[in-house]
Amino acid sequence: MKYLLLWLEAPLQSWGIDSKYYLRDSITFPSKSGILGLIFAGSGLFGNQKELLARMAPLKQTVIAFTIDGKIPTIITDFHMVGNGYNSNDSWQKLMIPKTSEGKKAVGGGSKLTYRNYIQDAKYSVILEIPDDLSEIFINGLKEPIGDIFLGRKNCIPTDFIYQGLFESEDEAINKGLNIGYEKKQIPAFKVIDGNFHEEGDVFSISDIPISFGEKKEYTSRRVTMVKI
Repeated sequence: MKYLLLWLEAPLQSWGIDSKYYLRDSITFPSKSGILGLIFAGSGLFGNQKELLARMAPLKQTVIAFTIDGKIPTIITDFHMVGNGYNSNDSWQKLMIPKTSEGKKAVGGGSKLTYRNYIQDAKYSVILEIPDDLSEIFINGLKEPIGDIFLGRKNCIPTDFIYQGLFESEDEAINKGLNIGYEKKQIPAFKVIDGNFHEEGDVFSISDIPISFGEKKEYTSRRVTMVKI
């Protein structure tokens, strides 16, 4: 096994794990499903990828969050309207009825207000355990992505190189990630590690282990510990 180091930096990031309908929430750190989705897209690994996801499921992911003051990242909410598009060829009567951007009648017959949450003041180093035989594929996908890569949502465009190295040990990758944060004058806020370590921090379940990507996405849960640094 090797350890892949990613650096995630952008004006906005959003890492949802249970978002649906009109609330698109975000947790305060990158999810494993989001990280694998980013890497798979960059590597051109489209479709459900069930076999490859099964290989990645038991492998470790460690996240270190950085902020300018070492505090928990701030979540902001964007109020987003859906169903406000109009067709210029419509009569004035029809123009009074909200439409989708394609000119069709909006679902439910009118415009909808959705809530989309974003992280605006954090940067992350992510250390992902990967099999040796996948390292070249993943690295090339991050350096010269085939599909679009973004930090949770399509409007969250990375502003620094994501790939920051491949290491023989997790400790080497963690130290390099910390050094990147210090060079950028960022303070570590917390670390998220796999497993139950009640003596070290807060333990909770998170449904972010992907079983299948593609049209019918499936996920299962893992236990993680959030450690204050």
